[in-house]
Amino acid sequence: MVTIDRELCIGCGACVKDCPGHAIEIKEEKAEAVRPCIQCGHCVAICPVRAVAIPEYDMEDVEEYEPDTFRISPENYLHAVKFRRSIRNFKEKPLEKEKLDRILSAGRYTATAKNAQACTFVVVQERLEEFKKLFWEELPEILENLKEHAPAYVSPFRYFYHLWKRNPKDDTFFFNSPCFLMIAAENPLDGGLAAANMENQAVAEGAGVLYSGYLAGALSASPRLREWLGTGEKRIVCCMLAGYPAVSYRRTAPRRQADVIWK
Repeated sequence: MVTIDRELCIGCGACVKDCPGHAIEIKEEKAEAVRPCIQCGHCVAICPVRAVAIPEYDMEDVEEYEPDTFRISPENYLHAVKFRRSIRNFKEKPLEKEKLDRILSAGRYTATAKNAQACTFVVVQERLEEFKKLFWEELPEILENLKEHAPAYVSPFRYFYHLWKRNPKDDTFFFNSPCFLMIAAENPLDGGLAAANMENQAVAEGAGVLYSGYLAGALSASPRLREWLGTGEKRIVCCMLAGYPAVSYRRTAPRRQADVIWK
């Protein structure tokens, strides 16, 4: 449960008002957690005197809000969204561990339904060649499985396999990416939201990603590959190829007008 330091608490009631689970009450002019909750952390974030804690979390990781540090201008943010590109040509350079840690943190801090925080993140970089070798060994079996469960994948996957057999450098699944990121989750939306934040962080680090629905479909059809990745029974919801782009874009790309219904 949430804990509240009665010596520090000033009884302002901010945590009581902001608690979505109504798990905190004012008793004898001090806030007190009265029932278990989803541990969303709103009470920690809103307390003016840092009296609230969630013991099972790393409280040293909690940061104070500073407007100059945390605020991104609307114009800069929209520009970043418009400028993002799907990368299919990467430099032969691995992503540094500290950068991968920050990319994963962007996923870890993403909102999840009922604060489940149940996404599993898999990073394959040091053993990527081993994984790719296993992937291509498994692809014929994957094709057989897809005939029944996802026949639309069979034709393109068979063609990619033909290209790879002719020339292993012609790899339409992994391209030349140095890093493979995967997210597994019970709730697909949780994984999708995490992936978007991870991509934004990757771009901020000077890297780029390519979302791969093909890889997600292939891995979902291969128990052997899922066992190698260690995701258990969780659903694979997002696969990303990541690395430093070997291309430079000079401007944003055009898009259709938005299909918006105003009421």
